[in-house]
Amino acid sequence: MQPCMMDFYTWIDQFAPFATQEAFDNSGFLVGNPSDKVQNILFALDVTQRVLDEAERVHANLIITHHPLMFSPVQHITEENTEGRLIVRMLRSHICLISAHTNLDRSPCGINDTLASLLGLESIQGEAFFRVGQFHKPVSLQELIHHVSTVLHTTVRIFGQCPGDTIIKTMGISSGAGSDFWTDARQMGAQVFLTGEIKHHHGLAMCDAGLVGLEAGHFATEEPGIFALADALQRYVNEVKWNVTIFKSAVGAYAFPTVPVAGS
Repeated sequence: MQPCMMDFYTWIDQFAPFATQEAFDNSGFLVGNPSDKVQNILFALDVTQRVLDEAERVHANLIITHHPLMFSPVQHITEENTEGRLIVRMLRSHICLISAHTNLDRSPCGINDTLASLLGLESIQGEAFFRVGQFHKPVSLQELIHHVSTVLHTTVRIFGQCPGDTIIKTMGISSGAGSDFWTDARQMGAQVFLTGEIKHHHGLAMCDAGLVGLEAGHFATEEPGIFALADALQRYVNEVKWNVTIFKSAVGAYAFPTVPVAGS
């Protein structure tokens, strides 16, 4: 039996219930015909023209992303703006879109739990959009920065400092733009807080409180979680013996060029 789009929506709803998404979110079945049969599936963090190129290349008629389209209210869908062009192209190509955003952030085995596990944290605690865990073998700050950079394939920006001989055992994390949760992590004993983006005033507050902030990039802190979802879905497809291939794409993020500062 060839599955339809709603079969996969139902599976994701069991893995990361859409009812748990935040009120501001727009997770769910967003584009296309829910009754269409699924050929192949492409996972990505975001929908971009390059992701659609990839979907067409591998004959995927379902894209599953972390970040949704139409995050803000939409009154017009035309090809005069970015989202309109993407939606029109998907409809013309008969490509459907399901997005799992804040429901996947907070889900057990979702984005944040995957990130915590990948970085080697144990005894993980926390709720909603942050986690706090401990390293089996405590590390120095420099060792931790090298570890994060290597595991997530990213460049880490540091907020604050600690004495060179400080040994770090407990770290808090929140994927994506999660710097709002640094106080929650600190209250649970975190010495370091890692997230994708740190707001300026949060960075200042962390420094004042003696907590070291590590900004590892929005894409780098969330990509592992969406790939973990793809792997879990592939196992499910194999178990029920559906003839569907899962593809994973890292082309959802744009690489912004570094602009030299005048006079530098």
